[in-house]
Amino acid sequence: MTEIIPGLQGELPANSRKGVPFVAGKKKVAACAKHYLGDGGTTKGINENNTVISLQGLLSIHMPGYISAVRKGVSTIMVSYSSWNGKKMHANRDLITGYLKNKLKFRGFVISDWQGLDRITSPPHANYSYSIEVGVGAGIDMVMVPFNYTEFIDDLTYQVKHNIIPMSRIDDAVKRILRVKFVMGLFENPIADTGLVNQLGNQQHRELAREAVRKTLVLLKNGKSIDKLLLPLPKKTTKILVAGSHADNLGYQCGGWTITWQGLGGNNLTSGTTILHAIKNTVDPNTQVVYNENPSADYVKSNKFSYAIVVVGEPSYAETFGDNLNLTIPEPGPSTISNVCRAVKCVMVVISGRPVVVQPYLSKIDALVAAWLPGTEGQGVADVLFGDYGFTGKLARTWFKTVDQLPMNVGDPHYDPLFPFGFGLTTKPIKRN
Repeated sequence: MTEIIPGLQGELPANSRKGVPFVAGKKKVAACAKHYLGDGGTTKGINENNTVISLQGLLSIHMPGYISAVRKGVSTIMVSYSSWNGKKMHANRDLITGYLKNKLKFRGFVISDWQGLDRITSPPHANYSYSIEVGVGAGIDMVMVPFNYTEFIDDLTYQVKHNIIPMSRIDDAVKRILRVKFVMGLFENPIADTGLVNQLGNQQHRELAREAVRKTLVLLKNGKSIDKLLLPLPKKTTKILVAGSHADNLGYQCGGWTITWQGLGGNNLTSGTTILHAIKNTVDPNTQVVYNENPSADYVKSNKFSYAIVVVGEPSYAETFGDNLNLTIPEPGPSTISNVCRAVKCVMVVISGRPVVVQPYLSKIDALVAAWLPGTEGQGVADVLFGDYGFTGKLARTWFKTVDQLPMNVGDPHYDPLFPFGFGLTTKPIKRN
């Protein structure tokens, strides 16, 4: 993931000093690596929870991405809401100042998360003066205070004047923030350049996003047997059914943090191509595409479809709203799968931000595709389903059989996944005249 840093900031010059931030001009932006540290290892995956792991495990599993980010000149690093073995990361001086700043020689600035200092205490904001003392003292240089900023300023000023927080800590924070502002050229060009606005969402960018969709789709099942493959699907046939809550829902394709914090369902959030419209764009003009979001079993049986594409998954979510100990596809997804796939050959396309429970459906379906959150360019899904491009994607994480197995990682003594890390069937593109 740290390969995105030079894309955002520009390629790091060969003679750069280790850990010093770099931004190559006003057409680039400062990158932020987050959430430091162990955010991905919380107990049961609950947001803002406790990561229980040894120091060796923390450094070997969760630290490498930050080491790479610092080497690539990342400008800022954001601290996690989560805790490590019971200690809030926003208050962890050993890891923020001791390891990140001193050992890794990170010279950018450390920023809190939204109201991150408040969450040092339980309940949040119970002792804000204490939270400021330990958070700033831990090495946080910039504090995200979305609302009552005057309270923060007053409390911080008081603590500095009374030597509770030493001036050297303030000097360090100011030096780091100014360093990033200087390398960004904000003093020479303090106002945003709006000359690039017309490039947002342009066709070149959409084509790149469409390519990313094609390459990240993972084919998990293809056919009831090796000699009865379903994918790639024929473009020219009599009539096909497209069903499922996510087939014509751009908001669900994009997920959370799209325009709004939690994202929105439906097609009024942003512009793009739903999977349904991508299918209609792709098939032969004489192929009839019938869309029914949640058809009955009788409807499917009586319409003599050649095959069906069922697109189901999770609604959009972000952060705590995504906490889910069941990881099941919500209704009407299971009903749609049952009604459709028992009556006609079907490919099930899953839209989700993570592996979800699919084992109960494997015997009913002919093919299974993990499409993750493809975003606005649903055409990339149709590109691969119909064989204009082959499936090449591999699982970036283990796919479990049941949630009772979690957490489960490669190397565990009882590693018994539904689909192992790195799994992914492949297909060849169809050569058409």
